[in-house]
Amino acid sequence: MVQIKTVGVIGAGQMGTGIAHVCALAGYDVLLHDVSADKIVAGLALIEKNLTRQVSRNIIDHEAAQAAIARIKAANELQSIATTDLAIEAATENEEVKKNIFKAMAPHLGEHTLLASNTSSISITRLASTTDRPERFIGLHFMNPVPLMKLVEVIRGIATDAPTYETAVNFARSLGKTTTNAEDFPAFIVNRILVPMINEAIYTLYEGVGTVEAIDNALKQGANHPMGPLELGDFIGLDTVLSIMNVLYEGLADSKYRPCPLLVKYVEAGWLGRKTGRGFYDYRGDTPVPTR
Repeated sequence: MVQIKTVGVIGAGQMGTGIAHVCALAGYDVLLHDVSADKIVAGLALIEKNLTRQVSRNIIDHEAAQAAIARIKAANELQSIATTDLAIEAATENEEVKKNIFKAMAPHLGEHTLLASNTSSISITRLASTTDRPERFIGLHFMNPVPLMKLVEVIRGIATDAPTYETAVNFARSLGKTTTNAEDFPAFIVNRILVPMINEAIYTLYEGVGTVEAIDNALKQGANHPMGPLELGDFIGLDTVLSIMNVLYEGLADSKYRPCPLLVKYVEAGWLGRKTGRGFYDYRGDTPVPTR
């Protein structure tokens, strides 16, 4: 099995920065890449902010935070990521974008480099087929927010070999995570169950069964969920929710996975949730206010 010492993370958004954060905290040297240099800078600042917050809450000590910050470096060129022991793609949930990243890395990959995708729904087998090493390709689906959530879904493609799987499981556990094996079917385990629930909540709103507040309060108080489904959709990003529903609908050909038209309309409007300031709630004021 490959001994992992260096980790490359592609994508400096919410998931990529979270993955870089936990890897550095666990003692790995990390390279963080994004197509936008500004996003790398913003991502590094976010990681430092989140580590500082952990110090203030006595989750880690100041020395551990400083050591983690020192282990993360900006990588402005994608080929830099290809030289790491493990390259984890955490770009937007779009199959073509992900495939193009792996194709671009291919000429620069080290012989020993393992490839992973943080995809939350897309076929690992299909992504792996665009590379020269499908046997050394794996799905590592971290949950959001990465520093807080304990689970990592480990997904084998049809060609993934046993040493790659064992290395991936050991790596995830070295980050203090719990792993679960998911087979390579659309949306795996967590999102196969979770995202259709959010979609059904949107249908419940669309059909006038309840208001935004009523639906969220019903699930929080009636099912003991820490966050209502519409609030959770906003947190995940409604574009990501729609993307996952489309993967389920197209991959399983079952009408129960049809995305709600209201979800489509919100995404078309650019109301994607917290990251854009508006979704099923408006986050631009001091307190979130329902938009319907």
